[in-house]
Amino acid sequence: MSDAKYDVLTVGNAIVDIIARAEDDFLVKENITKAAMNLIDADRAEHLYSVMGPAIETSGGSAGNTAAGLASFGGSAAYFGKVADDHLGEIFTHDIRAIGVDFNVKPLNGTPPTARSMIFVTPDGERTMNTYLGACVELAPEDVDADVVASSQVTYFEGYLWDPPRAKDAIRLAAQIAHDNKRKVALTLSDSFCVDRFRAEFLELMKSGTVDIIFANEAELKSLYETSDFATALEALKGDTALAAVTRSEAGSIVVTPQETVEVRARPIDKLEDTTGAGDLYAAGFLYGLTKGRGLADCARIGGLAAAEVIQHIGPRPQVSLRDLLDQSGI
Repeated sequence: MSDAKYDVLTVGNAIVDIIARAEDDFLVKENITKAAMNLIDADRAEHLYSVMGPAIETSGGSAGNTAAGLASFGGSAAYFGKVADDHLGEIFTHDIRAIGVDFNVKPLNGTPPTARSMIFVTPDGERTMNTYLGACVELAPEDVDADVVASSQVTYFEGYLWDPPRAKDAIRLAAQIAHDNKRKVALTLSDSFCVDRFRAEFLELMKSGTVDIIFANEAELKSLYETSDFATALEALKGDTALAAVTRSEAGSIVVTPQETVEVRARPIDKLEDTTGAGDLYAAGFLYGLTKGRGLADCARIGGLAAAEVIQHIGPRPQVSLRDLLDQSGI
C-alpha cells in the first residue's frame, strides 16, 4: 500500500467543540444524560451555551480528532466533513488545515449553521456531549472525492455519522471506492447509545465485509452484542470482523482477529483531566502504526500512547507532538 498518497482518510461530523467544566449537579439540573453524546436542536444548543461556564472553542468531531492525531504522528491524513460558510465553519476549516490535514469539502452556503457540541467535563474527568449537528447532516455522496478515497490506505468513519441520512449513502460509496482500489475501511462505534440506535446496521456492515476494521470500547462492544459479559461479546466480535481493537480505559486494550487475541496494558498517566478524544486518539495511533506496517501489539501501544496524552489535559486534540512522544517511548 506504499503507493497511497494518504495514510488515512477520516470521515465524520465536522463539529466545533465548546468545552467547559461542570459539576454533576449541573447535569442533573439541566436533565443531561452523563457520559453520553446527546443530540440536541438549535434552541437547546442556545440554552446550554447561555448557562455554561467559561469555555474553550476548538475544532472537534470524532473523526476530525483522529485526523489531528495522525497528523501529529507525522502521518498523512485527509478529512471529509460538512461545515457551513459561517464563523464556526471558518474556525473548523482553519484549524484542521493548520495542523496539516487535507480538507477540501465545499462548505454549505446558508442554513443550517456549522455543528457545535457543548461538552461538560465533570470532576471525575468524564465528558458529556450535547451536540447540535447543523450542517453535518448535509454531508452527501457528492462530497466524496473518489481520488482521495482511492489514494488512502484506510478510509475511517465514525458511527455518529449514521445519524444523518444522506451520510450513509456517502459512506457506502466511499467504502465501495476503497475496496475497488484494494484499500481498507474502518468504523469506530463511537458511543453505546449510538450502537443502540444502529445495532443491526453496524453488524450488517461488519458481516458483509463493507467494514474491515472495528474500533470500540468495552461498553460499546457489550451494547453491540446485547450482553453484559465482555468475554462473550469479544468472542462474537472475532467471528464478525477481520480486525478489531477494543479499548478498556485503565485496563488497556485488546486487539482481535479471527485467529489471534493481543492484550496490551494501558500507558501510565499522572492525572486524568478529561476523557474527551481518548478513543479518537487511540484510533489515530493504532492506524498510524498499521499503515506503517507495525505489528498489532505495537499498533495498540501507539494508540495507548496517544490516548494517554490527550486525557491528561482539557480538549480532544494533542497538545504536544505525538511523533516526539513516540520517538521517546521506545515502541
